Amino acid sequence: MSLVHQLPIPLQTIALLVASNVFMTFAWYGHLKNLAAAPWYVAALVSWGIALFEYLLQVPANRIGHAQFNVGQLKIMQEVITLTVFVPFAVLYMDEPLKWDYLWAGLCLVGAVYFIFRSA
Repeated sequence: MSLVHQLPIPLQTIALLVASNVFMTFAWYGHLKNLAAAPWYVAALVSWGIALFEYLLQVPANRIGHAQFNVGQLKIMQEVITLTVFVPFAVLYMDEPLKWDYLWAGLCLVGAVYFIFRSA
């Protein structure tokens, strides 16, 4: 049995969503740095190749998570994880400046988490 299967369902879901988000972020934005001079269709094909790995993690994450969470909770969890992965990616990999706007966006997501999980 793998390490992921030994974790509680919420942790399995979060671990798979984090991993899928790393692939998704590179698929969606990595080409802006790595393939800037390539034609758009080359960037699209490379991104689709990367996105395949995202889907191979995302689909099981949602299937496992749906045993404990509703679809709205899974979506909000995904958005929080997306921002958590995206900010370090943007700052460290894409050399974008760290802005206060990321904090404000994160605080909005905290509100979303509160509202989607409050009746759980």
